[in-house]
Amino acid sequence: MKLKTICTFNSPLGPVSVVESEGALVEVLFGIPEKSEAKTGTSPLLQEAEKQLREYFDGVRTQFDLPLQPEGTEFQKKVWQALLSIPYGETRTYKEVAELVGNVNATRAVGGANNKNPLGIVVPCHRVIGANGKMVGYAGGVEFKEYLLQLEKSHKK
Repeated sequence: MKLKTICTFNSPLGPVSVVESEGALVEVLFGIPEKSEAKTGTSPLLQEAEKQLREYFDGVRTQFDLPLQPEGTEFQKKVWQALLSIPYGETRTYKEVAELVGNVNATRAVGGANNKNPLGIVVPCHRVIGANGKMVGYAGGVEFKEYLLQLEKSHKK
């Protein structure tokens, strides 16, 4: 089992926990996990992740520059990589993300991968919306998704 370290800080959305393992960010979670295999602590990487997330919430950071190592299936990783290509302040539909990963019929699977994204905010699954433009599903709740999209739209240059 890989050693993980977790650090929690306050954000406009309440507590946010960042988790690192072997020199890479593996999770960004809303709240404080009730159970975690990670030890509480800090590191230069976790400090940098907190700094960059605070800059994002302050509207001065539009991209993250952190080593990422999310755990998931190959398909999930492909979807998460595609999410990184969605520009700050813009949205894409699940179908458009399915097209980005090369399978126009994978809309539901893209939704499932989005739901399992362990690096919320940093890997911007909040930028994926329903075909009708509606806010659908988000790990932190639809109100968090709306907040993040509004934050980005208000700071987009």
